[in-house]
Amino acid sequence: MTKTDAYCFNELKKAVTASFLKHHSAPNSIKNWKGEDIVLFQEDLFNTVKAKVSEKWFYTYFKNDSDKLPRIDMLNLLTQYVEFENWHAFKDSPGTYKNKHYKKLYLYVVLPILALALTFLGLRDENEFHFCFVDEIKNQPIIDIPLDIKVLQKGESPLYYKTDSLGCFNYKTNADFIRFVVQSPYHKTDTIVRFIDSNSNKTVKLASDDYALMLHYYSNGNIKDWEKHKNQLNKLIAEDAEIYQLFDESIGVEVFTKEEFIGLLTIPTKSLKHVMVLDKTMQNEKIIKLKFIIK
Repeated sequence: MTKTDAYCFNELKKAVTASFLKHHSAPNSIKNWKGEDIVLFQEDLFNTVKAKVSEKWFYTYFKNDSDKLPRIDMLNLLTQYVEFENWHAFKDSPGTYKNKHYKKLYLYVVLPILALALTFLGLRDENEFHFCFVDEIKNQPIIDIPLDIKVLQKGESPLYYKTDSLGCFNYKTNADFIRFVVQSPYHKTDTIVRFIDSNSNKTVKLASDDYALMLHYYSNGNIKDWEKHKNQLNKLIAEDAEIYQLFDESIGVEVFTKEEFIGLLTIPTKSLKHVMVLDKTMQNEKIIKLKFIIK
């Protein structure tokens, strides 16, 4: 590869980076792009010029310094991605190596000043937070049900997310800290505040909600002593508790009295094994409001 080709291909990588950053968030240097950034670029390239590059190709030519150019067909597609007709047109354009003096002036003088100004304006690169949740007692990932995450934003409405199949949650923000509420039917609600500088500890332990676990056990356990079962539920639920059954494929809601709900839980039928508590409210160590669904 000639010096001219090396210089032009380096300029092409910068142009590809700039085109991608018009509509996506990623590090300013293409060498710092990671898994999700690379996948988004692959999709954006395909949507723009109907071409695909493998992750191996990306690492060979973009993440590392290759001693040879990609094939001419790939060079043509990449230059079309940055709105040039082909590789030869890109090489001949005034914006590549012909005006090296002005590009260096822009790169080493204008860009640092602009970056400094953006920093003072608070327009900094995004910070990425990553959390995984485990049960405090079992010390195991909470993966049986997705946890509800409510990200609290100053002066704005909250954002709502759920944990993934590994019990984890990712969030990108320009701020240097995150504040969110994590909720689970079987764990105590907790508010987490974490600054990016202290984000090395990415594991969050949640305390079990003993009352919710008891109710889950009563509604799904194989309990032979049904009379004792009734007495325990009677102590757990307030007399005037509001109890609602929700339905999977309907917006309808059925209201239960305490007695009706206890009756539902203490009749040994197969449907008992599919009762799932969605939400509950406690007062004076008793359940005063409950939502459930039968799967």
